[in-house]
Amino acid sequence: MRIEFEVTHPFHPWRGQRFVLSTRKQNWGEDRVMFYDADGRLRSLLASWTDVAAPDVFIQIAAGRSFVRPDDLATLAALIEQIERSHGG
Repeated sequence: MRIEFEVTHPFHPWRGQRFVLSTRKQNWGEDRVMFYDADGRLRSLLASWTDVAAPDVFIQIAAGRSFVRPDDLATLAALIEQIERSHGG
């Protein structure tokens, strides 16, 4: 089955272009799509920069007003607290 995707990142030079998905996997800790460009070179992009990934609900609702998810902020606060305790703070 042939799956195509479109680059949707607003500042990417390939925005609006469609490619055939070769594979989708975790590389370098990121969800990435792999595809061949017009020159036949294997390329990869973050899946979130394409229409392959479902839209991130937090990003849609935050609409640029928040850069930190509440869960990530709570994790950061716990990490800071742990570091402070380990350093006698």
